[in-house]
Amino acid sequence: MTETGGTGQAGPKGGPRIGLRPETRRQKAVKALWVGLWLFYLSPPVTDLVSGGHSLGARLLGGLGLAVFVASYLVLVFRTARQTEVRRVLVSVAVLSMTATVLSLSLGREWLVLFVFVSISSGAALPGEISRFTVPGVTALLALTAFAVPGGDDYLAGLLIPALMGGFAMVGIRAMIRTTMELREARATVAQLAANEERLRMARDLHDLLGHSLSLITLKSELAGRMLPGQPDAAAQQVADIERVSRQALVDVREAVSGYRRPTLPGELAGARTALTAAGVLADLPAEPVEGLPEEVESALAWALREAVTNVVRHSGAQRCTVRVELLQTLAGKVVELSVADDGGGGGAPVAGNGLTGLTERLEAVGGTLSAGPAGKKGFRLLARVPLGSGS
Repeated sequence: MTETGGTGQAGPKGGPRIGLRPETRRQKAVKALWVGLWLFYLSPPVTDLVSGGHSLGARLLGGLGLAVFVASYLVLVFRTARQTEVRRVLVSVAVLSMTATVLSLSLGREWLVLFVFVSISSGAALPGEISRFTVPGVTALLALTAFAVPGGDDYLAGLLIPALMGGFAMVGIRAMIRTTMELREARATVAQLAANEERLRMARDLHDLLGHSLSLITLKSELAGRMLPGQPDAAAQQVADIERVSRQALVDVREAVSGYRRPTLPGELAGARTALTAAGVLADLPAEPVEGLPEEVESALAWALREAVTNVVRHSGAQRCTVRVELLQTLAGKVVELSVADDGGGGGAPVAGNGLTGLTERLEAVGGTLSAGPAGKKGFRLLARVPLGSGS
């Protein structure tokens, strides 16, 4: 006889708006129509008012009482989707119960149907831990009133089941609506977390992509400036390299934004050799990288290699950079290890900036670890390790 929380209203595609309050006039009209349909079950009291042989005073008082009951019932039903104070709802249910009792005792057994509305509204509007007591209480009050009304026991059999089962049905519907609302909130939270994760991924990718490319462009620009005007051919070659790196950076950024770019170890090793050579650093790189790595693992290690080489070119002032990519067998299974070490002067404690933080997150996503720190008395070393499992 009621639709808690806006059930029965049409959604954006014609479906029900479970757990949502009506917002537009149309939604309010749909809910009012849905709730109003059940008021046709009040036809016995209305018929009794019209043709029950009561006096004019009794009819007027009965009509006023029925109007108060219906108004209280509708207010209670329309507020079920809101976080209304439980005490106020209990008062409303008590008013409905008192009105139903007085009208039934005063006007006859046809008015006992009002208790069904009281039971259902209490199940719809009150929390389950309270309505599990109010629904049987209203049903018991219905039975007591029926025995006190002449001929009321004849109506009792047809009203007990609707009052009891209808009330508990609304308790279940209310619980379902609350669960639906919680699921909707959880889905919104998951969507927000996914958006935050995507923004974090974009920040990591753009930092790694642009940091490496812009460092190389800056370095080659400085070289070209020093070569002019004495070595115009060599300077022209550096400018050509700047153009190539710029174009590749633009492609990388577009692919990263589209979510399609997945860096590879061979590609990053080639890029590392170019960047280190341009910076005047002796590059000691593996001739053949480890093959057959899972895509996610290779991508994380490739990002780590790019960030490490970028830091060597930018900050270390090193003369030599050694890169190792090895597949190791441990007691826990196979582990792939990337090591980037230099002999520069950046041997102090590492600062957890955007680069190292992003690398740590990338490696943790594939179960790996990252460590960075001084390599002996001079130099710096970055070590990334990712377990492959015993079956890899």
